[in-house]
Amino acid sequence: MVYIDVLLRVLGSLGLFLFGMKIMSEGIQKTAGDRLQRILNFMTGNRFAAVLTGFAITAIIQSSSATTVMVVSFVNAGLLSLFQAIGVIMGANIGTTVTAWIVSLIGFKMNVSALALPAIGIGFVLYMAIKWGFKDQGEAILGFGILFLGLDFLTKSLPKIDHEVIAFIASVSNLGFMSEMIGAAVGLGVTLIVHSSSASTAIFITMAFNGMINFPMAAAMILGANIGTTIDALLASIGTKAVAKRAALVHVLFNVIGSVVALAVFEPFLKLVDWVTPGDPAGAAITTHLAMLHTLFNSINTILFLPFMKPFEKLVTMLVKEDPSEVQAVYRLPYTAASIQETPELQIPRAEKEIQDLACLVQGMFEQFQEALKAKHSGKVDEVVEQLKEKEDYADQMREQISRFLIECTRAQLSPRSEQRVTQLLRIVADLEDMTDDCFSLSLTLQRSYHKKMEFDRKELDALEPYILLVRDFLAFVKEHLGKNLSEEDLEHAKALEDKIDQFRSKLKKLARKNIESGADVRTELLFIDLVRRIEKLGDYSYSITESLSHMPS
Repeated sequence: MVYIDVLLRVLGSLGLFLFGMKIMSEGIQKTAGDRLQRILNFMTGNRFAAVLTGFAITAIIQSSSATTVMVVSFVNAGLLSLFQAIGVIMGANIGTTVTAWIVSLIGFKMNVSALALPAIGIGFVLYMAIKWGFKDQGEAILGFGILFLGLDFLTKSLPKIDHEVIAFIASVSNLGFMSEMIGAAVGLGVTLIVHSSSASTAIFITMAFNGMINFPMAAAMILGANIGTTIDALLASIGTKAVAKRAALVHVLFNVIGSVVALAVFEPFLKLVDWVTPGDPAGAAITTHLAMLHTLFNSINTILFLPFMKPFEKLVTMLVKEDPSEVQAVYRLPYTAASIQETPELQIPRAEKEIQDLACLVQGMFEQFQEALKAKHSGKVDEVVEQLKEKEDYADQMREQISRFLIECTRAQLSPRSEQRVTQLLRIVADLEDMTDDCFSLSLTLQRSYHKKMEFDRKELDALEPYILLVRDFLAFVKEHLGKNLSEEDLEHAKALEDKIDQFRSKLKKLARKNIESGADVRTELLFIDLVRRIEKLGDYSYSITESLSHMPS
């Protein structure tokens, strides 16, 4: 009965710790969401910039698992290259060591409960006083307080060490290499259960502080935790493209190879940590020794791998082959509600990348309509109609899944700025999909003219060409500015394009009416007017998108 009570106390304390970490992470993301997005947007192929990006994001959101899951999904969406992903994953491993330092420097050097309770009180007031405008900051402070309250309970809940326990730990700790393997296995298992190397590392540091395990055993557990944390990236890669699976494999190989090498040179590695870190690892300084070990391991691992990023990229590309069935007519936007809940602010750039792909689809469909317009036989038109039908169906799937993805993001309590951004993105998705409908309708109108032998007047076709070019320019303008905030000058340019398209529409409709008055076939001219009207609608949708872009928060 006593053991059950202790177990429940430990589980409750751990639950409080993990819940605090989640609340703090969400609050920080909402506060710094825009900055995190800018970090991603500015990231280039430079390996050092990629590592720094991974470090910064993980240090902020306090979860390397969340960062790597996000990276896998971004690679799958084409938002990051595999080369960039390798650097970000390396940086994320360094960033996750920040938690260990917070726990070791604050958690055991200060009266944690005295720090936690005021933080919870201040955070709750800021969170509830919405009018003050510090709700997100309050959420972060509240989570910080709950996290350390959980850590305080965890420290007090762990059982006291008696002679039997000391004898057992001593026997397990004196098995040489086997002790290292047992410790690594325990670290791996605990991390698989809690799905967070930051949380499991905090548990091991707490156990070491309470004297339950010695420094070498705790060190082996931390190395095992670095392997266990790769499970989330592997789960996130299920059902994704080959390139996303490669990114997940990068995380696994990087952590596993690094941990195996560290275990192979375990004794020299521990001596290096002792030499760098002041204090006795068998005494109160054990917490800082473990935090330093975590940092040194991930930093040295990154430094050793950094020069070989290109060969590493080639290795995972060779190990994970392209799936021939990957290129298909069915659109999929793989994600899990859990991954969105962990990093909602950072999912928005992924959605924007998908929206850019939808804009490319619109542009391609309009160009295919142009090809059909220049065709001299109905066979070519029929072929284009069939192709555009498939693309229009694909666009319908894109709209449905991107919209669902964005709505799922709003359920994760985004910051007001991000919510406003998502609202405009939903409008843009709807406008782009409506444009694909019109492109397909244009091809059907053209097909009807060919099959019913209704040939347009040469003058009308010549007059139609600059009209079409104007719409093409507008589509290119929209595609170029997606994901950006439109300036007043850009909006004026968009308005000028819209006005020119409207003027051309009126001119072409007048030309068709004159042809009717001159005795031309009425059905042919009405079909031409329908063509002109549908092309003009593309201009209307383009201007609607530019208005949405202008309303994006800067």
